[in-house]
Amino acid sequence: MQLVMNIKKSFGSFALETDFTITGQKTGIFGTSGSGKSTLVSMLAGLVRPDSGEIVLDGECLFSSTERINMRPEQRRIAMVFQQHSLFPHLNVTHNLLYGFKRCRPEHRSIDFDVLVEVLKLGALLDRGVSNLSGGEQQRVALGRAILANPRLLLMDEPLSALDDSLRFQIIPYLKSVSEQFDIPYLFISHSLLEMRLMADQVLNVAGGRIVGISSAEELARQRLGSSQVGYINLLKLGRPSESGTMYAYPWGAAQLLLSAGSESDKSIAELSSKDIILFKQHPEAISARNLLQCTVRSLFSSGRKIGVEMECGGNTLISEVVQDAVNELGIAPGGTVFAAIKASAFRMLPG
Repeated sequence: MQLVMNIKKSFGSFALETDFTITGQKTGIFGTSGSGKSTLVSMLAGLVRPDSGEIVLDGECLFSSTERINMRPEQRRIAMVFQQHSLFPHLNVTHNLLYGFKRCRPEHRSIDFDVLVEVLKLGALLDRGVSNLSGGEQQRVALGRAILANPRLLLMDEPLSALDDSLRFQIIPYLKSVSEQFDIPYLFISHSLLEMRLMADQVLNVAGGRIVGISSAEELARQRLGSSQVGYINLLKLGRPSESGTMYAYPWGAAQLLLSAGSESDKSIAELSSKDIILFKQHPEAISARNLLQCTVRSLFSSGRKIGVEMECGGNTLISEVVQDAVNELGIAPGGTVFAAIKASAFRMLPG
């Protein structure tokens, strides 16, 4: 997918102005509420008309103020999934799913209904009314309806913000799998940096109606380490735990971590803030933290008044944060050895 958006739009005192070209399958649009994210994708979908400029998708002009082109939304073959599922209450799941499919031109119908139902695990829900579905089920049906419209691009505007954490992390694998299974590129809009890191390969950072940066989700997370109240969030992929006294021992690559919380999954993801990793220059004689890892410093990076310390720990990457005085006093430098201490209670298991 290649997208060119060089457009301007004013709403009273707010003005949106973009000039970018992006390529790729999984793109995030990140920013706080009111930054212009939803306006941007609404213009791309044809729901809002720009004041001037042009929009070109895969070489086809969707809008041009100079050429007087403004393709209707149904002609653009762009599907949207919103924060609210917006399912038709008078239709059951099957008829909701088929709504867009029936309105899709026959030559564009490449997605098989049964295959989609299997990917989204909707088989047991097909005869139900949508009022008898959970929030996560409703969002999966809304996603299925959008995919069955056979779009060339999928726009997801804060599709997880109305869900609690448990449902959010249940839905994310479905969002990614339908894109991969049916080769449909997407723009994923969110104000959650964690969602960006799980969903997007590249991110447009929007602020004040402008694109203030284009980077990988990982680069964005590192840039925001110093300004974020929670620091940088390490996402650790853990194996199935075993009991170890009053705690749980998780495989983490070649290392093992002790956590307070247990899990029955073979593949778990745990959050760990850079703020919760204490660094030592030498092995401490005694410490209350249950995890002590010998690590090699890979690099240092600045973010505000904080210094991020990227480390290699048993084949895994870990990022801690310190102040410049600590870097100087401990002699932290690339290639050096440090010991990272982490409390067992510092980890947060992501639902899944």
